[in-house]
Amino acid sequence: MKILVTGGAGYIGSATASELLIAGHQVVVFDNLYQGHRQAVPAGAVFVRGDLARREDIIHLFADHPGIDGIMHFASYTLVGESMQKPLLYLRDNLVNAANLLEVAVGAGVRRFILSSTANLFDDPAKMPIDEYERIVPGSPYGESKFFIERMLHWFGRIYGMRYACLRYFNASGDAPDCGEDHDPETHLIPLILQVALGQREQITLFGDDYPTPDGTCVRDYVHVRDLARAHILAMESLDRLGSRTYNLGNGSGFSVYEVLETARKVTGHPIPHVVGPRRAGDPAILVASSESIRRELGWNPHYPDIESIIQSAWDWHRNHPNGYGA
Repeated sequence: MKILVTGGAGYIGSATASELLIAGHQVVVFDNLYQGHRQAVPAGAVFVRGDLARREDIIHLFADHPGIDGIMHFASYTLVGESMQKPLLYLRDNLVNAANLLEVAVGAGVRRFILSSTANLFDDPAKMPIDEYERIVPGSPYGESKFFIERMLHWFGRIYGMRYACLRYFNASGDAPDCGEDHDPETHLIPLILQVALGQREQITLFGDDYPTPDGTCVRDYVHVRDLARAHILAMESLDRLGSRTYNLGNGSGFSVYEVLETARKVTGHPIPHVVGPRRAGDPAILVASSESIRRELGWNPHYPDIESIIQSAWDWHRNHPNGYGA
């Protein structure tokens, strides 16, 4: 298939573009490089610089690259904290940009769509692990924006016959030799910890150690970016057979912040000093996914089920790219 990957110069998008090429698909990457990196786009993919906020950019994209069979949509604003400070950047821009893309795609005859959604839909889960039937309580304007897009896809499915999959994943992590995590600013735990090991910051701050968990720190489900990429491909390839679906994606095992820190110390051989700060508003104590549906229906199985292999892959990339894609 010929797949359009929006946000394909970003962390998860570039990893997915790479896996698509390995699987034998054609790839067109569309990115405005706001947070993405041109160097992250894999060789073999066609790169188009443009912005989903400009409808004319999308029209030119489909005119210049006819025959697109499906879309994987990663392009969006994604910072939970920022969304609490600039809600309209998320509630307006994420939604309008997705609407622009869907409107032009339907006009071009595209009827397959994979949405990069989020576990931020589940701010107050009633049970753990969290499955697809858990009630939706978005934890931020970012999470709300993704839920809006999921609902938009529902109606595009009913009205236009769009087949789609919403993939709600938890903590994307890990790297591969050809693509890694390079954000500005960086907000994710593992790369922040590794910056200490690289001598780029003095210590890591842990936000709270008084949660109702075994060691007092938050527990999260970490899933390797390559495993996420393979899930997107399986979902795309199954749309004609199974129709529209929603899946939660995670390893099904939670690791506390202290466990991640201790594993990073083991992997890097660095003491990685830390301090404990106050809790962050809105941080649930435990978030762990149930991925039973996608395992059963699509045969998805994480290749990196343990936190040590995830951190080792990240450490390998960051040591070789201490300044990210600028190195």
